Amino acid sequence: MLVSKSAKRNEALLGILEHKHKTIAANIAHADTPGYKARKVVFEEELAKQINGSHTAQVRLNRTHADHLPSGTESRTIPYKTIQDHRTAMNNNRNNVDIDAEMVNLASNQLAYQFLADKVGGHYNKYKKLLADLK
Repeated sequence: MLVSKSAKRNEALLGILEHKHKTIAANIAHADTPGYKARKVVFEEELAKQINGSHTAQVRLNRTHADHLPSGTESRTIPYKTIQDHRTAMNNNRNNVDIDAEMVNLASNQLAYQFLADKVGGHYNKYKKLLADLK
């Protein structure tokens, strides 16, 4: 199947946004936990490098059987990391979760995920329609 680099990047980004959602949800769940330090997922800089072409994180695919199709192109992934801020404290219990900021982050992430899910779904719907028309 023909899959563009941007489609692969969008699919990888969906996975990162899912991880980001889980991280934000964990922060919200621990808003009152003494000593809990908020985490956040960072990937925007690496994504910008990939879009601008200055970074190519590539995964090499190996054929394990002669009858397997060659990969044709190498898949691209988006490096990301989860970081934790130990420097700040919001409450007397040394917790640094800002519930208002986390709710804004959650809504923003949800919108980004929905946008990309629609975009990726539309990409595959084009191929589905094309294959249906060929029958």
